[in-house]
Amino acid sequence: MPPRLVTGASRTTEIRVLAVLLGESLDSHLSSYTLDRDISVDLPDFTGGAGEVGEISATSAQGVRSRLIMVGLGSAQAAEVRKAGAAAGRRVRGKASVVSVHIALTHAGAFLTSLSLATYAFNDLKSLSDGTKQLETIEIDTKAKWSKLAHHQAIIDGIFLARDLVHTPANIKSPAWMAAQSVLVATANGLKSRVREERELEKEGFGGILAVGQSSRDRGPRFIELSYAPRGSAKWPHVVLIGKGIVFDTGGISLKRPYDIMIAMKSDMAGVAGIIGTMSTLGVTKPRVRVTALLACAENTISGTAQRPSDVITHFGGITVEVKDTDAEGRLVLADALAYAAEVLKPDVVIDMATLTGAATLGLGRQYAALYSNDDELALELETAGLASGDRAWRMPLIEDYRESLRSEIADLSNISSGGVGAGSITAALFLQHFVGDYRWAHLDIAGSGRSEVDAGENIKGGTGYGVRLLTEWLVRQ
Repeated sequence: MPPRLVTGASRTTEIRVLAVLLGESLDSHLSSYTLDRDISVDLPDFTGGAGEVGEISATSAQGVRSRLIMVGLGSAQAAEVRKAGAAAGRRVRGKASVVSVHIALTHAGAFLTSLSLATYAFNDLKSLSDGTKQLETIEIDTKAKWSKLAHHQAIIDGIFLARDLVHTPANIKSPAWMAAQSVLVATANGLKSRVREERELEKEGFGGILAVGQSSRDRGPRFIELSYAPRGSAKWPHVVLIGKGIVFDTGGISLKRPYDIMIAMKSDMAGVAGIIGTMSTLGVTKPRVRVTALLACAENTISGTAQRPSDVITHFGGITVEVKDTDAEGRLVLADALAYAAEVLKPDVVIDMATLTGAATLGLGRQYAALYSNDDELALELETAGLASGDRAWRMPLIEDYRESLRSEIADLSNISSGGVGAGSITAALFLQHFVGDYRWAHLDIAGSGRSEVDAGENIKGGTGYGVRLLTEWLVRQ
């Protein structure tokens, strides 16, 4: 469970986090405490630099023994505040169920979000406790009413939800399970939901989702539609969020190698997870746009019914694709969703998000998503929202010269490039663009940013919940 944010600090709370600006005197923070030792002994070099942490023992004016954790905010730029919050979370993780935080409300949102994320743990499947404490409550040491409390709580909850979905093992996380979780989120947050199963997908012509999902006959694909459309929103702009939801990816017949890279493939639905997390916030953040989420969920495995390299499939809307690599399956399920959005929903903006290509990680590492767009204004808006929220994205080019590499001799397109072009993330985005209709479109390749390979900063090793902050920030700015 994510920690609850509350205003007002209990007098008996033992662990207290004090946020300090670069160069700020510590006297104003410590005047109500009696220190065990002179501050020069415990914090000889503390300056308040971003992410700098120090700890001292003291007694409060009420006689409560306290551990005071001093955390530097630097000059309080957004990235510095997040770094400080993560450092504070690392220091308190596993040590207390309740902590109080003294910080100016101007900086509280970013700080408390990062602090919370740094304490995340996925313990749902453990039968025995390891004795560590899970942070349950964060007291904000203020008497003022904080108007943004519910907003930031919703974002924290959404990211924790996304991380839980990613960390759930694939033997539990079937496409049907993903659909059930989506419906639960919709019901809890006043959203409408619709789930298409195989028979409907066949009838309506969702050839890409079916081609991938047919590999797992007893765990068939699902196409999930969630809608946020509050009363009076009929004339609002319509935004569609599309997610790749491959609950486990072996690569199919084009089997992944080396085999140990498959261990992380339960996270190949991180795009869907981030969108479900985003949808869970909308009842609180209340953006002035209608939002539809399209979640394309399937399992890509090996069986007698799996698609083969050289198969030709017909997508929603009629475009045919030659499958040259069954491990390039994410773009096949996304293509159906993009075409469905264009033909049926006719939105103003579409943003798709997917752990699509390892090439994105090679180019940008794990701190940035690769951003592609057919609209300069939309790309800038998403980059700006990313910097403001902490889910950063870097715009990449859609290079027209590479489009020819997707040509097929027997179908409209090939699902992978040929001719030694390379640039796998770019050519994957170009493939998707073939299915984009007459709308503003952006594609986020989160193969790097959707999963952390180390336990550091805001993230444990595994799913990051990328996209919840970015998409929520962008939506509320519309």
